[in-house]
Amino acid sequence: MGVYLMSVGAEEWFGDEEDGWGEVASALNAELRRRSLPPYEDVPPETDFASGSGQAFEEKLTPSMAGFLALCQTHLSQEESETLCGWTVLVPLSLDEEIWLPIDSGYCESTMVAGAPQVLPLAEKLAAAIGLPPETPATCDNLDLSMWFMDQATELAATRTGLWSTDLDTAFHVALFLRAAQHSIRRGCPVVCI
Repeated sequence: MGVYLMSVGAEEWFGDEEDGWGEVASALNAELRRRSLPPYEDVPPETDFASGSGQAFEEKLTPSMAGFLALCQTHLSQEESETLCGWTVLVPLSLDEEIWLPIDSGYCESTMVAGAPQVLPLAEKLAAAIGLPPETPATCDNLDLSMWFMDQATELAATRTGLWSTDLDTAFHVALFLRAAQHSIRRGCPVVCI
């Protein structure tokens, strides 16, 4: 099992099936309207899987987050850390503040929606702090980031030392949140924590 971060296409986002996110989509749009913001309706359809295409996002949170949370405490405020790490749904909308929806997320009794434009600079700040290498995969279609950190990152860390190489679990989580925000903005789609 475990926790996954995954992109969602329009069919699943607006779907009323048990696995769908229709209740969240509807509640989010109601809250956006209440705030005099336009609804989030322009969600792209899911595409057929093509490795390396950057059309999908799927990663599993397997490594320990202890070092990553300590890094957040060092470089981010408590509020910034909550924005970066606390979301259940990441959307490509600029939000002045997170939106809490009274919908069970599976991990807690509510769902927190964050704006990728607000999450991205926080992740970029951490990536700069540890010197995340440019070789880190830019797309994460099917656990690409996880596989890279299990294999190539270990080899690269032996020759290119730096803060990123001292704790690969921490570097993985920095890259994970960075790539999730970038993907949400680039594709215009939600990324969800399930």
